[in-house]
Amino acid sequence: LESSLLTEPWASICLGESTFLAKACFRDTGYILLISDLSSVWCENADAEAVGQRSKELNKRLTVHVSSFLHRLCNLMSPLLAGKLDAATSFSCHRTAGGLSLHVKSELSGLPFYWDFHCSPAPVEMVSRHLVRPLIRMSLALQYQVQELASLLLQKDAEIEDYRESGAILSRDRLRTEPFQEETFQQNFMAEVRSNAS
Repeated sequence: LESSLLTEPWASICLGESTFLAKACFRDTGYILLISDLSSVWCENADAEAVGQRSKELNKRLTVHVSSFLHRLCNLMSPLLAGKLDAATSFSCHRTAGGLSLHVKSELSGLPFYWDFHCSPAPVEMVSRHLVRPLIRMSLALQYQVQELASLLLQKDAEIEDYRESGAILSRDRLRTEPFQEETFQQNFMAEVRSNAS
């Protein structure tokens, strides 16, 4: 399940007044949920047996096979992760000293359907594998991309200057641009990032 979770994208979800990043993977054998407020990371990894036991406790009137129950949970969580809340389903969360509880209320076959995800702090290795390493890799890729684009802009400026020295004249003055100054661009960009962060 966790290896399948690696291929799932993070999604931004709103639960009450709080915003989280979350990703989940559901199979007939169970599910795994990873959720973070960027200060803490919580997870729950529940197998079919645990799901069956909890479903009996929370939904005494429902008699559904565990795989169908897991399929229903997947169908309830997918719109939340896609940013398309279903009016018939409500989500709420409650922080505890030991973790985070995500409560789901909906319907199944005309009967009330309840589920509680009991998330505990995620192990450091899991946080590193799903959050830290991908973020660092993406940051490095973006840095490389910026360097490539800056290099391309400098080449374009040199090409334009060569045209000018050859006597070429710009037909529309509004298209005129200033030569790219990489250091000035970086300073302005970082100032804007700091301003947005505060």
